[in-house]
Amino acid sequence: MKLGVITDGISRDLNHALDVMGEFGLTYAELQFVGDTEVGDHSAQEIKNIDSLLRARGKPVSCLSRHIFAGTTSANRPGDRLHTQHMDALKRVIEMAHVVGSPLVRIMTPKKEQILWGRNGAEHWNVAKGAWDQVAPLIAPAVELARREGVTLVVETGNGTMVNSNYTARKLIEELDAADVLKVLWDPANNCWCHELAYPDGYDEVKAGLLGHIHIKDVLVDTPRATLEVREMGHGQLGPLFKPMADALRSDGYAGVVSFESVYHPGNGDFEAGFRACIDLFREIFEPD
Repeated sequence: MKLGVITDGISRDLNHALDVMGEFGLTYAELQFVGDTEVGDHSAQEIKNIDSLLRARGKPVSCLSRHIFAGTTSANRPGDRLHTQHMDALKRVIEMAHVVGSPLVRIMTPKKEQILWGRNGAEHWNVAKGAWDQVAPLIAPAVELARREGVTLVVETGNGTMVNSNYTARKLIEELDAADVLKVLWDPANNCWCHELAYPDGYDEVKAGLLGHIHIKDVLVDTPRATLEVREMGHGQLGPLFKPMADALRSDGYAGVVSFESVYHPGNGDFEAGFRACIDLFREIFEPD
């Protein structure tokens, strides 16, 4: 198990983010935005500069995390205009991954439909008929591209996406027969929205070879009131579960990166301050043996 951070959660100034990473002994840099530019939109020279900076500072890239397929819906089809835009962006991110040495590229899934399967009448009245069936065809071209390019994709469990739990992530990978190039980016805080218990339930879904990457943050969800609050680490609903999660990851020999996702601020919009309030506990709990 290795520790890292999504750098723009500290600062979009990569040099400053790397300074702060060094201050706290974090090694692996997950890139999402560098400057005001999302990965996949930088020029060739900018990518070379990013690569040179990371290598000079001894910070390998864990994952390139563009929001591929976010914003698509069950109405989209493979090859339509929006899907093609996302596939073109994925190609650019993979090109960047080859330059900076990132082993992983993140993808998302289409916007969530609430009820995907049902029984005893719900299948007639409540299910968003056909919505789930549209997901695999949209993702399949990305899987094929990853195989050709020799990279691994990780599908994030998002709180507003069709894959919003480790169960649905596993189901998608199995339907695509893609475990060789598609793994789960487990974000247990996102999964709180659908009430998947992070440990042991969520972990058990992916521990047998499907877990590729992890995001850690703490939250408090109130689904009836449609409200999400990011909390200082240890002060949300995942607080009691972080240690057993970390213990299981160590015991099972998880060799990937656990990335701290700094999306908490203490009420003043200062995300670096939020990072500093959380990072010691993150390191204490998830520190490798």
